[in-house]
Amino acid sequence: MEKIILHVEGMTCNGCANSIKNALGGLEGVRQVEVDLASGKVEVLCDAGMPTRGMLAEAVSDAGYDVVG
Repeated sequence: MEKIILHVEGMTCNGCANSIKNALGGLEGVRQVEVDLASGKVEVLCDAGMPTRGMLAEAVSDAGYDVVG
């Protein structure tokens, strides 16, 4: 298992957090998603090497949010 941390801008409410969770949770290999609205931090626990950080960032972007780190 691998933990990947993304810093996401544009999240303002629990609806935003749920959108991120749904976008990432739908990817193969993702086991758990934790969103901290206050800090903009999203922690993803996934199988090693799948999905990649780039795939996670793309899913967040497709959901309408910006990955900044």
